[in-house]
Amino acid sequence: MRTPLVLLTWLCLWEEAKGMLRTTGGLSGETWSQMRADGGPVTLRRSKRGWMWNQFFLLEEYTGNDDQYVGKLHSDKDREDGKVKYVLTGEGAGTIFVINENSGDLHATRRLDREEKASYTLSAKAVDKATGRDLEGPSTFTIKIHDINDNEPKFTRDPYIAAVQEMADVGTFVVQVTATDADDAMYGNSAKVVYSILQGQPYFSIDPETGIIRTALPNMKRENREHYQVVIQAKDMMGQLGGLTGTTSVNITLLDVNNNPPRFTHGVYHFSVPELAEVGSELGVVKATDADTGKNAEMNYRITDEQDTFQITTNPATQEGVLILKKPLDYERRASYTLRLQVENVYLDPRFQMSGDSATVKVSVEDVNEPPVFKRPVYMMEVKEDAQIGTIIGAVSAVDPDTNRKPVRYMIDWHTDMDHVFNIHPNNGSLFISRSLDREEKAWHNISVQAAEYNGLIGHVPVYIKVLDVNDNAPTFDVEYEAFICEDAKVGQTIQTVSASDADQPVRGHRFFFRLASESFEKSNFSVRDNKGDLQQRITRRRS
Repeated sequence: MRTPLVLLTWLCLWEEAKGMLRTTGGLSGETWSQMRADGGPVTLRRSKRGWMWNQFFLLEEYTGNDDQYVGKLHSDKDREDGKVKYVLTGEGAGTIFVINENSGDLHATRRLDREEKASYTLSAKAVDKATGRDLEGPSTFTIKIHDINDNEPKFTRDPYIAAVQEMADVGTFVVQVTATDADDAMYGNSAKVVYSILQGQPYFSIDPETGIIRTALPNMKRENREHYQVVIQAKDMMGQLGGLTGTTSVNITLLDVNNNPPRFTHGVYHFSVPELAEVGSELGVVKATDADTGKNAEMNYRITDEQDTFQITTNPATQEGVLILKKPLDYERRASYTLRLQVENVYLDPRFQMSGDSATVKVSVEDVNEPPVFKRPVYMMEVKEDAQIGTIIGAVSAVDPDTNRKPVRYMIDWHTDMDHVFNIHPNNGSLFISRSLDREEKAWHNISVQAAEYNGLIGHVPVYIKVLDVNDNAPTFDVEYEAFICEDAKVGQTIQTVSASDADQPVRGHRFFFRLASESFEKSNFSVRDNKGDLQQRITRRRS
């Protein structure tokens, strides 16, 4: 029967050694024999049957100058006479781990890091030096690197970026931070992290176990302070003395809520506008400020009176109120206006009861030197075509709309009366004829009359003159007539129909009367008969 290989290790503490063995199950059916008083290697003896180690423990980050002792391999067949050689194979054999082939002492040749590699699996056997025959077959065992607290906690981010609404209730969740520790979480407290705030109190608090940051101060206003930098520490060893620490920053921004109403920058605004300003023109801007930002600072302006004359809109880029003229102004009728403005937020937060602000706007209308204005927009006049030169056909009238009421002079725009048919009295605006009229030549005259101030401003008005017809044209036959008749024509037979026209224009049409010339009437063989019309007559045979 083969005798199993016995593995020995250097143990620091008796209780720790027993605990390791119980945990790893490294001892099977064995008993402890003794422990040297000087702390030397412990020899394990079997009482009834074979047993062996299956694990070694080695502290990481060894700082000594010599190779680190791991343990001792020993076979029952080794009589310590130098005939047995121990051979090591597996992970790191010959490089990281070496064995004294004569004594079986196992050493680590360099400093090990558990976080780099936590365990190594190796095999060992005992060989007869003389014959090379295996005295003990390969036995596999594990060297576990025992963790020490050599890694500080590291946060998953640095910095963290977070935001929370201003005026949030105490205890409102902000963000959760997380730190990890590369040490062994299954051994001791090296990887057990506790969180605390180094900077950021009394505004924020943190749960020491979960890393959740919450608000700790009531009624924090963005308008007072918008940005906070909170420094968080993570400490291992459950925060105990000697634990390693890591830190991170958390940049927290207070988000705006609509808890501020808009306020006008002035109680009274003054604007001046010329009376000739066009409808739709901007008269000026008013400004209200809001301590909030974004859509919480968007506002509406409105006019509570004089809404027919003015209106106000909001410039979306600047949030200014733009005052706009809605209807024409007239300095002579009204020289000033007083408006009442109201401003309110567009988006209201039901949690805050806020009212808008009001202001007064005083608008002064500036007088402008305006051209004369005619009392009528257009003049219609009539004159008979046989009126004498110099006959007054009507008059126009214009006044200076300005308060000083400057006198005006009248004239005809000669571009509209190239033939100078009419003239006007410069002082009173009376129109009279300066040339003879002929309705049949031109029935309407459309002219423009000007009214000018002495400073040169001119007003215009159209004047339409209708020439009335008089009976000043004799009828004329339409053509030269030539008639033929047979010698056997009957009495009363129609020989020719004649017609006439008149250049005049009577109200109800013309009525013509035809007759034969008196000197030929008695001797004539023909007569003229009415054709029951105004323009035509029949010439008939009177006798044989």
